[in-house]
Amino acid sequence: MDQIANELSEYLIQKFVTVPPNERFLVGISGVPASGKSSLSKLLVSKINSRLDKQINDIDGRSQSTSIMVGLDGWHLTRAQLDAFADPKLAHDRRGAHWTFDGESYLEFVRELRKPLVSSETSHPNIIYAPSFSHELKDPTPRSVHVYPHHRVVIIEGLYTFLSIAPWREAGELLDERWWVDISEEDAERRLVPRHLKSGICKDLNEAEWRARENDAPNGRFIQENMLTPTRVIQSVDDPEVIA
Repeated sequence: MDQIANELSEYLIQKFVTVPPNERFLVGISGVPASGKSSLSKLLVSKINSRLDKQINDIDGRSQSTSIMVGLDGWHLTRAQLDAFADPKLAHDRRGAHWTFDGESYLEFVRELRKPLVSSETSHPNIIYAPSFSHELKDPTPRSVHVYPHHRVVIIEGLYTFLSIAPWREAGELLDERWWVDISEEDAERRLVPRHLKSGICKDLNEAEWRARENDAPNGRFIQENMLTPTRVIQSVDDPEVIA
């Protein structure tokens, strides 16, 4: 995985240096559950920052990084929102399907990223906020990710970063790169079952196997059948670190 990340990060850097100084470079990384998209995204951010960061400190003494990763999981609907569905049991069972996310809010976030860093409407670049997902709370945490003006390479990872149906389609079309991490359904399930047990999402092996087959696998097939054309397809590797 490290070698793949080296090659891909170098590609992104070469693309980024051609971006006008008032714009961001947006990368969406998608794949079925457990394809390794989160692990790859983290590696890419780390390698890009190690190459590009100028180590200029902001007013709080923090170093400014060029790249940041944002996870789509932050746009999960809360459990309370799922409780309000006409069929709350189905909503909870299928949590992770595209209709259990706040797609409109995610689209608005990507639109904000696409705006010029400084425009005629404001003389100072704004901070853009994104939610994250707390596995401890099993719910999103609002405004916990801060995208600063110096974050000019934004890598967004998640299942539906370039789904071809509304409202996801527009968000996908706003991306500069759309990368798909490919893996077989069998290998994905092999990674998913222990992950569900470790995270506490499932209480036992039977429940973990059921969730992998009856929720994660259908979601993965749906994405593959309804996604915008990727700009690059990356083969997932069987790396112990690849669990997301």
